Amino acid sequence: MKEPQGDARLLAGFWLGVLGVTCFAITLPATRLATGTAEQPQLDPVFLTLGRAALAGVLSVLFLLLTRSTLPQRAHWPALAAAVAGNVIAYPLLLAWALRSVTATHAAVITALSPLATAVVAAWLLHQRARPAFWILALVGSAFVVLFAWLRADTQGGFGFASADLLLIAAIVAASVGYVYGAKITPVLGAERVICWVCAAALPFTLPVAFWFWPENSGHIRPVSWLAFVYLGSVSMWAGFFAWYRGLDWGGALRVSQTQLLQPFLSMFFAWPLLGEQPDAVSIGFALAVVATVFASRHLPARGS
Repeated sequence: MKEPQGDARLLAGFWLGVLGVTCFAITLPATRLATGTAEQPQLDPVFLTLGRAALAGVLSVLFLLLTRSTLPQRAHWPALAAAVAGNVIAYPLLLAWALRSVTATHAAVITALSPLATAVVAAWLLHQRARPAFWILALVGSAFVVLFAWLRADTQGGFGFASADLLLIAAIVAASVGYVYGAKITPVLGAERVICWVCAAALPFTLPVAFWFWPENSGHIRPVSWLAFVYLGSVSMWAGFFAWYRGLDWGGALRVSQTQLLQPFLSMFFAWPLLGEQPDAVSIGFALAVVATVFASRHLPARGS
C-alpha cells in the first residue's frame, strides 16, 4: 500500500481506524453467538479463544509465505510478544468468559472505555502527550462506565461490580496494550505483517491446544455458532487488524484510538439483528455519555513528547 503524506496520511489513518473498529464491533455479538449463554452453552470460551487464534495463525502463515516475508529482527519480538499476550490470548479469552454472563449490549457499554484506555497506554508507551483537559475527560468517561457497571450488576443487592464487568475491564486493558505495541512496530514491519507474525508466533501453542479443547459435542453446536467462530478468526483476529494497526500508525495512536468511540453504537446495532437484543434507553444513554467525553477529548490539541 502506497503511503500518503501530510494531511492525507492523517485522514487515511482516521478512516482506516473506523474500518478496523467496524470489524471489531461485530466481535461482541459474534462472540455471544459462538459461546452461547450459561443456560444454552455452545463453544467453550477456551476453545473459542485458541481456535480463532489458530485459524488466524494458519491464514497468517499462508500470507507470509505468499508474500515471501522475512523474519522480524530480534528487537521486534518483545513488542510482538506483548501483542500476542494482549490481542491473541487475554482479550478474547476474558471477553468470551464475560459474554457467558452478560449481553453484548451490556458489554458494548463497558468496552466504550477502550478508546480512553488505548490513549493512556499510547501516552505511556509511545510518549504521546495530551493536555490535562484530555485526561479530565478520560476520568469523567471512566466514572460513567463505573456507574453503569454498578447499576447493572447482577448481584443480589442490585449494586456492586459483577464479575463479568471486571473481566471486561481487564480485557480492555489487555487489548489496549496489544494495540499500542502492535502499532509501535507497524512503521517497520507493516500492518499486515505485524498481525500475521503475531498470530503465526502463537500458532505452535494455539493450534494443538485448540485441538485438545475441541468440543466433544461438536455435532450439536449450532451452525450459526460455527459461522461466528469463522468470523472471529478471519476478521476480528486477523483482517480487521490490517486496517487498525495501519490506522494507528498513520493517524497517531493517541488520536486514532478515539475512533473506538463508534464501537459501542456499532456493537449495539449489530447485536439487534444478530441476537435480537434491542438496546434499551439506559444502555444507549450511558453509551452516549461515555462517547461524548471521548468525542470532546478528540478535539483537544495534543502536545509533543
